[in-house]
Amino acid sequence: MTKQEIQDEIAALKSDYVRIQGDLDKLEASGANVQNAERQLGQMEEQLKDLKKQLAEAE
Repeated sequence: MTKQEIQDEIAALKSDYVRIQGDLDKLEASGANVQNAERQLGQMEEQLKDLKKQLAEAE
């Protein structure tokens, strides 16, 4: 992946992360099950970590 592709992937992932975090807040407020959303956020955090490492190596 090129540096720009990695940056684009990070931006998209951050956008999705914020959206899911908002959904999680709504689920918590309504008393719904939040485990799936929490798991997704954890996976996204790992992906961001990996992408940031790739970006650092690409520079």
